[in-house]
Amino acid sequence: MTITIVPMTVRDACAYIARAHRHHAAPQGHKFSIGAEAGDGHLVGVAIIGRPVARAYDDGRTVEVTRLATDGSSNACSALYGAARRAAKASGHRRAITYTQEGESGASLRAVGWRRTAERPARGGWDTPSRRRRALGTEQVARTLWVITAKDTAALPLRDEPGCAQQR
Repeated sequence: MTITIVPMTVRDACAYIARAHRHHAAPQGHKFSIGAEAGDGHLVGVAIIGRPVARAYDDGRTVEVTRLATDGSSNACSALYGAARRAAKASGHRRAITYTQEGESGASLRAVGWRRTAERPARGGWDTPSRRRRALGTEQVARTLWVITAKDTAALPLRDEPGCAQQR
């Protein structure tokens, strides 16, 4: 199947996330959003890229893929992760990060050059007495941090082509 990367408005990307994401609602904001279309023009996935959620990574030169969802189409995840990094690199960002939950293999990330860099333990939640927050249903789940830098992508093709993830 041919996958084409297309620009997305945050409204359209959030609507897709609300319908298709397995365990998260749409994020609060974004820097940019992209979509993946099948050869017939049908939207098969979206990625929302924003500022890193963790303050320690929010250095002005790092972005985070905060949400990515697809309908399961072959290579859609890899195409979106690769395109997100290329767009971030083209806009001057040096690093991109994202997380997977325990039990997710990260195969799509590895296919386009991302590196597993840390295992994060499950946390009890974000609610504190000084800042009340509702449970989101994703608490108590360990996560893996993935990173790709401009240096990591130097050897990767800078193109959005059908089956790009399969060619690597």
